[in-house]
Amino acid sequence: MSFAGMMLVALALDLAIGWPAWLYARIGHPVTWLGALISLLERHWNFGRARKPKGVALVLVVVGLAAGLGAGLQAALPGGWPGVVLGGVLAWPLVALRSMHAHVAAVAGPLEAGDLAAARGAVAMIVGRDTTQLDGAGVARAGLESLAENTSDGIVAPVFWGAVLGLPGIAAYKAINTLDSMVGHRTARFEAFGWASARLDDLVNLIPARLTGALFALVSARGAAWRCMWRDTGKHRSPNAGWPEAAMAGALGVRLSGPRVYGDRVSPEPWVNDGAPDPAPRDLRRGLRVYARAMTVMAVALAVFM
Repeated sequence: MSFAGMMLVALALDLAIGWPAWLYARIGHPVTWLGALISLLERHWNFGRARKPKGVALVLVVVGLAAGLGAGLQAALPGGWPGVVLGGVLAWPLVALRSMHAHVAAVAGPLEAGDLAAARGAVAMIVGRDTTQLDGAGVARAGLESLAENTSDGIVAPVFWGAVLGLPGIAAYKAINTLDSMVGHRTARFEAFGWASARLDDLVNLIPARLTGALFALVSARGAAWRCMWRDTGKHRSPNAGWPEAAMAGALGVRLSGPRVYGDRVSPEPWVNDGAPDPAPRDLRRGLRVYARAMTVMAVALAVFM
């Protein structure tokens, strides 16, 4: 069975219709199901002593259930193209091709129109930092950084693991990524309990993050994108997110990252592509064009390897 073909079907479905609001209202979404399970286990396990071993147990339970369900569904698929198509339908909710574009376009529109308050509200939906004091350049930076990082986490990584391992691979990846987003934080509450989730997320994103950066650099047709990616990746606080962010910064000729506010704390992050200008509102649209070309190349690669 062609796992690459399954991922191509999933991408095509997501591009065509996304995850419809009426369907979400009726059954939710697999990520919300995972989130509910993680929240339940976190409330019952994240207290007292031995929080790190309990966090390891959380990973084993959640990822094991997701991978096991994926394996069971895959085993039940018919052979040949019917199985590829059905497998793609099952993988469809686990990629975010359409919603990624929609979320960033929702920031670009009001920013281009000069409605800074609306742009701040839109970007607050996709980043964790405090957006209330961001100027236009800060909003554009946040949008581009989210586009770069979430292209890796939300599209390239699940497609990569799905193409390699099929439904168990894409389901396990989404479980790991959801665990990291919910408990993989360096706070008093999650430092020990979320350690295993954060480290495993770093591991499974090693290859996809680098692939995403390479895709951005390739489609930009600018040597500056490759140079910035190799030079500035290590400046990022994440071992993986720096690859796509630095490639995007070089592709657009703008600077990203830099100091930002989380709650009442200022995080003194270094600049990526320091010396370049801040992004302008139009650079969000340019970033979306880089994204669209990169995803097209990825789809062509999947078709070649079917």
